[in-house]
Amino acid sequence: MTDEARAAAGATPASQLDVDLLIVGAGPVGLFGAYYAGFRGLSVALVDSLPEIGGQVTAMYPEKDIYDVGGFAAVKGRDLVDRLVEQAASADPTYLLGRTASSLQSEVGDDGEVTGLNVGLDDGSTVKAGAMVLTAGIGKFTPRPLPAGEGWEGRGLTFFVSSFEQYRDKDVVVVGGGDSAFDWALHLPTVARSVTLVHRREKFRAAVSTVEKVRQLPVDMRIPANVTQVIGNDWVEAVEVTDVATGEATRVKAQAVVAALGFLADLGPLKEWGLELRDRYVMVDTTMRTALPRVFAAGDIAGYTGKLRLIATGFGEVATAVNNAAVALNPSVSLFPGHSSGAD
Repeated sequence: MTDEARAAAGATPASQLDVDLLIVGAGPVGLFGAYYAGFRGLSVALVDSLPEIGGQVTAMYPEKDIYDVGGFAAVKGRDLVDRLVEQAASADPTYLLGRTASSLQSEVGDDGEVTGLNVGLDDGSTVKAGAMVLTAGIGKFTPRPLPAGEGWEGRGLTFFVSSFEQYRDKDVVVVGGGDSAFDWALHLPTVARSVTLVHRREKFRAAVSTVEKVRQLPVDMRIPANVTQVIGNDWVEAVEVTDVATGEATRVKAQAVVAALGFLADLGPLKEWGLELRDRYVMVDTTMRTALPRVFAAGDIAGYTGKLRLIATGFGEVATAVNNAAVALNPSVSLFPGHSSGAD
């Protein structure tokens, strides 16, 4: 998807919009939901607080290889989003980007049954929808700060790798022990002059297979250790790394620091809507219904016993949610629409 197409996708003016289905969250799961809405003949809009389509994948992991999507041995986040946008285009979705769903009101018929939803956005516009699917992932998110990195963001310190090419011929320090830190440590040696990985514990949260691959690369692993100081003038020139066990501090040359320490999530206004929440998850039943009529959830935001949070899981959940939403909108239609491969 070109930059021009991404910009145009978010250009829908503030107004009132009427659709059959509103999807809150334009990440991979939301995009697949938009395709499925079109397959069911539903008009659909997607709202997302981020300015670009693709949710967390676009914002945080565009260069990351994703391995848990069926049919792909590995697919970069950027490429997965592009293919999902192409697939969703068959539904002619309306994208409302850079906007947050801030309020929810139900329309009630004479019989007391909910007949529709009015969703207010933070730009003053309103979406009137027959049903809604929440695919907002973890909600709004902010990176966990690197304590020693205060004031260095934009001066060599970043929290995500949006392009490996920007690190060509640089000395890079990656801080963290999760999947993102190790994924970036796995790929950065192909372009960077040197890569150092710093983690405060000897154990890692990253997949064992990825850790082993990184151990085979020319990556200087400083564990257990902390980055205790960022050194430089206008730009990062080095970091001080302190060994947790001995307290010994050493200087590591660096023109770039990637603080992959995870992020803080917030469901924002959704917390005030009357949904059943456990921790930061919206609880659903087997149809992906929430505690609110005509409101469904799928993907990372949805919670139930035995939940496995994978993109692949979210794809199945959002298909279930959209099909049940279609029945809520028109009880005379079948829950199972048939296989898309059999469509004319």
